[in-house]
Amino acid sequence: MLSQEIRRQFLKYFKSQGHTIVPSSSVVPHDDPTLLFSNAGMNQFKDVFLGKSKRDYTRACSSQKCVRVIDLDNVGHTSRHLTFFEMLGNFSFGDYFKKEAIGFAWDVTTHVFDFDPKKVWVSVYKDDDEAFSLWEKHIPASRIVRFGEKENFWSMGEIGPCGPCSELLYDRGEKYSDARSPIEDLSGERYLEFWNNVFMQFNKEKGGALSPLPKKSIDTGAGLERVVSLKLGVDSVFLTDILRGIIAKLENLSGIKYDEENKELAPAFNVISDHLRTLVFAMADGVVPSNADRGYVLRKLLRRATRYGRKLGFKDPFLAKLIPTLISSMGDDYPEITLAKSRCEEIITLEEESFIRTLHRGGNLINEVIENSRGRISASDAFKLKDTYGFPIEEILLIAKDSLLDVDLAGFNKLEEEAKNRSRKATKIQCETFDENIFADFTKTHHPSEFFYDKSKLDAKIIALLTDCKFTDSLEEGQKGTLILDKTPFYAEKGGQVGDRGMIFMGDNIFEVNETKVPYPGVIAHSGLMKKGKLSKNEKVHAEIDSSRRQNICNNHSATHLLHWGLSEVLGSHIKQAGSLVDDKRIRFDFNHHKPLSSEEIRKVEEKVNDAIRKNIKVQSYEKPYVEVQKDSAIKQFFGDKYAETVRIIDMEFSKELCGGCHTSFLGNIGFFKILKESSIAAGVRRIEAVTGKEAENFVYEKQDFIKYLADLLQSKETEIGSQIEAVIEENKEMAQKLKLMRKEELALLKNSLMQKVSKVKSVNVIAEEVSLTSQEVVPFINELMGLLKSGVIVLGIKVDSRCQLVIKVSEDLFEKSIMADLLIEQAAPIIQGGGGGKMDFAQAGGKDPSKLKEAFKTIRSIVEKKC
Repeated sequence: MLSQEIRRQFLKYFKSQGHTIVPSSSVVPHDDPTLLFSNAGMNQFKDVFLGKSKRDYTRACSSQKCVRVIDLDNVGHTSRHLTFFEMLGNFSFGDYFKKEAIGFAWDVTTHVFDFDPKKVWVSVYKDDDEAFSLWEKHIPASRIVRFGEKENFWSMGEIGPCGPCSELLYDRGEKYSDARSPIEDLSGERYLEFWNNVFMQFNKEKGGALSPLPKKSIDTGAGLERVVSLKLGVDSVFLTDILRGIIAKLENLSGIKYDEENKELAPAFNVISDHLRTLVFAMADGVVPSNADRGYVLRKLLRRATRYGRKLGFKDPFLAKLIPTLISSMGDDYPEITLAKSRCEEIITLEEESFIRTLHRGGNLINEVIENSRGRISASDAFKLKDTYGFPIEEILLIAKDSLLDVDLAGFNKLEEEAKNRSRKATKIQCETFDENIFADFTKTHHPSEFFYDKSKLDAKIIALLTDCKFTDSLEEGQKGTLILDKTPFYAEKGGQVGDRGMIFMGDNIFEVNETKVPYPGVIAHSGLMKKGKLSKNEKVHAEIDSSRRQNICNNHSATHLLHWGLSEVLGSHIKQAGSLVDDKRIRFDFNHHKPLSSEEIRKVEEKVNDAIRKNIKVQSYEKPYVEVQKDSAIKQFFGDKYAETVRIIDMEFSKELCGGCHTSFLGNIGFFKILKESSIAAGVRRIEAVTGKEAENFVYEKQDFIKYLADLLQSKETEIGSQIEAVIEENKEMAQKLKLMRKEELALLKNSLMQKVSKVKSVNVIAEEVSLTSQEVVPFINELMGLLKSGVIVLGIKVDSRCQLVIKVSEDLFEKSIMADLLIEQAAPIIQGGGGGKMDFAQAGGKDPSKLKEAFKTIRSIVEKKC
């Protein structure tokens, strides 16, 4: 394939020029919370550009997997917008700069890409005379243009490395525009940019200030799809080999031929082929569709692809059928998507099925809204789609865009705010929290509180006291308050681990600590009750934690790490922690996974954790530079977390994780691990609740006691409980069937009995009697009775405790006499102190006075008589 050939030739060329080939990083930037997805080749080298870390090389090249969703509404409707693309790049970290970078770019363009030199144009930053003169050695000055900051000053984001850049553009000819240079080509269609060379010189800080980088560096990026489109001479990136291959499979599945000129159907092919790549590559790197952050982006893409699939006639899940085609094109160079094939197919299909159900529920409303929109979706309709059917506003905006509609966003936001205000009023504040501004000035004059992992008690000094969230000089007996110490053995709640409890003494003066938190960076707050005496600022005190409780917390925290490891071993490497809570009683662990765990999987996880516990390995904690940790794939790091230069590692041989919490000294201290419950807390997120040690033992004892209770109740051996229960269930089924037959016979006898009580009201047959029927029996019974009666009026009265029910059935031949069930019930219902309604042939009413049923019968007979 041409894409594969160009990718490999590019890397081979730069390797020959002394560059180290660096594999593409994950599409999820592990250590950069400022980014949802890797969106450029330089992302994985960001800290190197900033001088925060070093590599074993000063020259690098890569083909980076990138995801960008900022132009999502354009994807599929233009010739070059994509959410997933590959960025070919070469990088210098303080090695070479403009001269060499420009030389490499020209050499690759003309000899590796084999582009016609006469059709290549270059743009430089308006003030970059050096770059201009360097390019003049390769191409005429007439094909070099200058642009301002918007076009030719590259920034990674609002903050981060940046610098002037030089873009290479290819003239595709007059077919695309009569513009005579890139300056006149506002659409960018004729002079297509295919490579950007960034001369990385600055670091952009908050507010826009620029500071020089430690070393001048080079960051370049050539869009592989664009290069291939130029090589093939096609109008669109969707006509390049990989994407066209997916589109060909879509043609085969849908039976519809792809025509890039078809403005109605071509976008559907384009969107699906692009979004599929993003979904598979992101899932292979550990992201699953959900309602938050990266997962939300994937869900939005998947739903957009599914909606476009309906334009091609797909009513059932179809996206997973395209995955083998993608893997055959890209799996050799990106083996992670081959390994993730089955999981991607399963998750994508489950998500499609879920969204299709949503479309069925809200589809009629969506169609109705679109049809009645008159060019704009109203605020109330948009809010109803979100509030009732769960369509996020971003998705509604995409639906509108795809249907060439506008949305009353201002009105929607107003309705949304009103709903939030109603919700806020309905929610009572449960507890008071610190205003972080309280500590802003305090930390300017005080050193950070120092925490000691290895101590359960120590002497310290009170540096501040608070009560009612205000600083005070002392706490009196009976007062609730907070102590800030210069150093402490109390662990403050963080990273899912609860804070310590214990006592702070000074002689006979005792402060009971009920919770420990970090309300502000550098501040450890011990909150609780002054049990006895008085404490004042600057006094020396003795701080002592509840050691027994801490040990249980440590055991549970270490067990949580083992659980994380066990889940990865049993379910796969895609398992990522999504939250946790560790206290002295139990473990709560949330993780990304697309389906419930089977009983067998739960048992396997328990076995792995308990096997590790029995090995009684020493739990080690040590610190390392984060730059070293990044190279070690065995150490778990968490997406979105920002780590310091030096990080703490908890190493228990089976599991290595970055963690700042407290842990047991040996795994054997955990004793025993047992999973209590596995459940779903959100789409794509599962939760396990578990216990260890004595709590786990108690759980097993409770189960044993219950089994013994069942055995005694069934008068059987414990090993025979299952068969005994099955026998009881079977016996109950037989009894239920017998009762059903008996009831059927009873109702048949009742029908015969009522047929014997038919009376004539003039020429009309009337049955008016009290009967004993359940609510499920009433309708079929009265219908069957009318089938026997053929013509007439049936009135049944049913007593239910202190209330009653009146049911009327009228045959159609009586309608012409104005004898109708709804009119009869209207007259009779007030007699039994009730109300009701119905149709001409059937009506019913509920009432509060059962003693009046016979009077109601009499009234109905009287009405029938008058109508005749």
